[in-house]
Amino acid sequence: MNHDIAEGKWKQMLGRAKTAWGELTDDELTRAEGRVDKLAGLIQERYGKTRQQAELEVRRFFDSNRDF
Repeated sequence: MNHDIAEGKWKQMLGRAKTAWGELTDDELTRAEGRVDKLAGLIQERYGKTRQQAELEVRRFFDSNRDF
């Protein structure tokens, strides 16, 4: 998914993101603004993943939610 589109539709995708990363707070997800770098950083920190793993997970999330 185009990252500009993901950022623009982030508010609509928050519910699915909360399901995918339940340990992240609503506030953290809102502040991420649909940006891959911010979201990957939060996932990396909260779940103890490498930066590469977190970015891959976020990209897959956006790719699987193209219907938004």
